[in-house]
Amino acid sequence: MAFVSFLGRLLFVSVFVLSAYQEFNEFGVDGGPAAKALKPKFNVFSKHVTAQTGIQVPHVEMKHLILGAIIMKALGSLLFVFGSTFGASVLLLHQAIAAPILYDFYNYDADKKEFTQLFIKFTQSLALLGALLFFIGMKNSMPRRSPKKKAAPKAKTN
Repeated sequence: MAFVSFLGRLLFVSVFVLSAYQEFNEFGVDGGPAAKALKPKFNVFSKHVTAQTGIQVPHVEMKHLILGAIIMKALGSLLFVFGSTFGASVLLLHQAIAAPILYDFYNYDADKKEFTQLFIKFTQSLALLGALLFFIGMKNSMPRRSPKKKAAPKAKTN
């Protein structure tokens, strides 16, 4: 049973590992194509945050954000495969931060092609987020194993 659970976690994590591997291979000195695609989306997100909350989002190099995402995916995946709730939490944090920025369907009209594509990817991301929440919930609901105490020898009665 434990082996099947391990294989299931390994299959689930493959989404994050393959994504991190691709971004790492294309990283280069400027963050690669991921940084170029993320920059306009992050700028729009920053403007939304500033307009809604009045808080100015600090300037961040895109290559640092991409590197952070790669590290979060790799570390979270490695820990998650071995059943760590901390690894699941790292992946959960990554999904919660990245999904609204990458899949900004809310910036498009509902009748546009981009809206549909981004909305589908966003809902897939929410499904991953839900699976991670389910894993964390299941891990926390299982009772911890306590070391078995040796029973005191029973006294003989004559």
